[in-house]
Amino acid sequence: MFGGGKGDDALPVRTGSAEYGRTRAVPATFKGFDQPLLWVVVALLAWGLVMVYSASIAMPDNPRFARYAHTHFLSRHMVSLVVAFVAALIAFQIPLAKWEKWAPWLFVVSLVLLIAVLIPHVGKGVNGARRWISFGIMNFQPSELAKFAVLLYAADYMVRKMDVKERFFRAVMPMAIAVGVVGMLLLAEPDMGAFMVIAVIAMGILFLGGVNARMFFLIATVMVFAFSMMVMLSDWRRERIFAYLDPWSEKHALGKGYQLSHSLIAIGRGEIFGVGLGGSVEKLHWLPEAHTDFLLAVIGEEFGLIGVLCVLGLFLWLTRRIMHIGRQAIALDRVFAGLVAQGVGIWIGFQAFINMGVNLGALPTKGLTLPLMSYGGSAILMNLVALAVVLRIDFENRTLMRGGRV
Repeated sequence: MFGGGKGDDALPVRTGSAEYGRTRAVPATFKGFDQPLLWVVVALLAWGLVMVYSASIAMPDNPRFARYAHTHFLSRHMVSLVVAFVAALIAFQIPLAKWEKWAPWLFVVSLVLLIAVLIPHVGKGVNGARRWISFGIMNFQPSELAKFAVLLYAADYMVRKMDVKERFFRAVMPMAIAVGVVGMLLLAEPDMGAFMVIAVIAMGILFLGGVNARMFFLIATVMVFAFSMMVMLSDWRRERIFAYLDPWSEKHALGKGYQLSHSLIAIGRGEIFGVGLGGSVEKLHWLPEAHTDFLLAVIGEEFGLIGVLCVLGLFLWLTRRIMHIGRQAIALDRVFAGLVAQGVGIWIGFQAFINMGVNLGALPTKGLTLPLMSYGGSAILMNLVALAVVLRIDFENRTLMRGGRV
């Protein structure tokens, strides 16, 4: 069937062109970092900027904000974005080796700031919580720095403890104590939401770093028990749980369940395609914190189910891409860089999941913003710095795969 002959080298298909089967030398173009990741981040930031303006434009009609211009929150958010972009550009220039060297010191700085925020006349209180330090152009929230600092410290810790990761007290206890200290400072503010995110980041890095499975599940059980006790021993946290279970009751509708019930009303009004940009009714002094914790509810009202699914899809893609960069770094024997990237993926993904769950009534109300989109200077700043570090990791991965040095 396949006898010898000159024509036997031909492909057994029609090429359609004499040049189709030829291999042509195409010069390889080197992209310094993951450009699709960058553009998805820019898209989320731009959409967030529009929605912050839409959600806050009517706030000056409230006597509490009467002295503010209609563009007050928009202009402050834009300033925060500019500061965050500058910080991200600087962070991108720093090699991962330096971040690894600085990790313990950055953790100490975050502890100092978490203590400072509790000092009268230093920390700024809002609605009974002391979480901010004023730096003039923006209020900085030390808990946001703590998320990034714990992430770096946990990755550095796991690299240093690789040889003893099977031994509980030598491998896990020092890290548990460090996270416990951060947790106590955060609960003193109080900021249980930030503590939950930090605990999940640390747990995730321990798991990805190769801690024994039985040890990991033991730690997870202890953490679940600890958070359950925090809720049980706090009257107002218990009320939040009861309000979440029945937000429409007469007792909760005007109390702890007020935000949740109006968030659900907003999303219900949006139906499939939404009422249109700027058409939200709930943002008109019905839904508290519409431009921060409950921005997704406004998106749901103005863009409908389609808008919510788009936001969900963008965050899923973003988290998956970041985790892929981390796995790639570990495959190149860059364990610290890989754990840092995957820690950022856990941070962004988990916080977005919690915020969306709260807005959709799937989880109890928790004071966590939607990453990259909600109003909040320090959150945007640390999100962009963390993502700049991920892009730096990807840049170094590509450089090594091309035979370069970092």
